[in-house]
Amino acid sequence: MVGTFMNLTFPQILDGQRIGEEMLVALRDKAESFLVRTGRKPKLALLRIGENPASALYMRRKCAVAEKIGIECTASVFPIGTPLESVEEKISQWNNSPSVDAIMVQAPLPSAEYQRSVFNAIDPKKDVDGFHPVNVGKLACEDSSGFVPCTPKGILRLLHAHDIPLAGRHVVIIGRSSIVGRPLGLLLQSRTVNATVTICHSRSQNLASITRAADILVVAAGRAKLVTADMVKNGIVVVDVGQNRDESGLLCGDVDFRSVAPRCMYITPVPGGVGPMTVAMLMENVIQACEHE
Repeated sequence: MVGTFMNLTFPQILDGQRIGEEMLVALRDKAESFLVRTGRKPKLALLRIGENPASALYMRRKCAVAEKIGIECTASVFPIGTPLESVEEKISQWNNSPSVDAIMVQAPLPSAEYQRSVFNAIDPKKDVDGFHPVNVGKLACEDSSGFVPCTPKGILRLLHAHDIPLAGRHVVIIGRSSIVGRPLGLLLQSRTVNATVTICHSRSQNLASITRAADILVVAAGRAKLVTADMVKNGIVVVDVGQNRDESGLLCGDVDFRSVAPRCMYITPVPGGVGPMTVAMLMENVIQACEHE
């Protein structure tokens, strides 16, 4: 049953599409200012290995958004089986190019070790994904000069945009990846946010009892409709990072939206929630990279 509070009807949708588009307008102005000041556009270099359809689609979308707001894109696609040295050589060229401001590698890569080596090869000052150990370390030390991974940064911005209080709130994160769960936990625990954070993973026991204690639940597990209504309390805020296909082939998140939404004060849709914020944050990081030359 949908509830009401202060003349608002719940659940309210955390509209990442709208917030992301508003951000892109401001970023377009910054890209134009950079062009006027330097005589060239900010430039983003993207790298992908293999022809995974989802990865190819995400890369095309990022390029389209970048070009729409005045960021130049260049892309390199390597076949599966490409030696690591060849990929590192291309990254080295971009690292040393004064016309390339930012570098992004489309995950996943062939193996965890391969992926780690590729991320580590990127100049930290151009690492707009925020995955280089230098940027991870800066995040852990609350050093704002580094790049913050785009999805965690976008989640925090989305919550702030809807005036959702975080200080002292219990945030449960399902998923401990280096791309979402771990960096998000660091952001939320920082002295500027002051949330209380629990991170759950595949070995966590009694998951439902943990999620029912959450004021805010972030789900980044990669399992379609993992979270159901019996796993959340009334009045919760739910952020669904999942991008899955259900048994009918339709896009869905890690949360069973139909059953969980009536219990929520706020919830993200899939699509239209976290995804657009991630792309907007990538563009913000690109502008940050070129402004800090």
